Amino acid sequence: MTPSKPLFNVQNRIVALVPAAGIGARALGAGEVNLPKQYRLLAGQAMLRHSVSALLADPRIQEVRVAVAPGDSHANGVLAGLARTHCSPCGGATRAQTVLNALSEAQLAPEDWVLVHDAARPGLPRDALARLIDACLADGVGGLLAMPAADTLKKAQPFSNNVAQTVAREGFWLAQTPQMFRAGLLLEALTRAVGASEPPTDEAQAMEALGYAPILVRGSGKNTKITWPEDFQWVESWL
Repeated sequence: MTPSKPLFNVQNRIVALVPAAGIGARALGAGEVNLPKQYRLLAGQAMLRHSVSALLADPRIQEVRVAVAPGDSHANGVLAGLARTHCSPCGGATRAQTVLNALSEAQLAPEDWVLVHDAARPGLPRDALARLIDACLADGVGGLLAMPAADTLKKAQPFSNNVAQTVAREGFWLAQTPQMFRAGLLLEALTRAVGASEPPTDEAQAMEALGYAPILVRGSGKNTKITWPEDFQWVESWL
């Protein structure tokens, strides 16, 4: 049985969480200094600042809480001067643990809303963010930005780069962030998830494990995640 949806109260807060405790090793090029990718400059500003600023563009988000690694020496300077922004050294060993730590620290009401956004998605368009918030407020449980798969999907053979089969792309979506859920439900989902043998890779997966079916809201190609060294150049070209 699918869990029932909580009733929506227009007075509930909307708070954004940005997990930024990782180092982004895949984004480092050969010979580059091991600077966490969220602090790499794009168009003259650190990527993290771009990502936080994108969230602040919607006035319905009352606060952005950035979770960084203990001992982080970059975040406060990078985020200086941004309104409605709080930085906390509560990062954990995994994304799920970092989000859980930040969510627990925020002490939100169960019916408040939480948007979790990747620090490595600096190009989040304002209209895509608004679509997500509008859709989730109407839904009652929450959902995520995502893009329908446009390319042919290939499944590799185990432990190789050889094709095992071609997978029909119909019905497949590529998950993005933000992902927006009720604080109480997300707290329950992540509390269960961090003890699992394989922690979820995003918040929607943790919610699915509780029996919920998050809604898919069309995102944007500009909301791509910077993962590989070459991503910096082309994202910077239009950011």
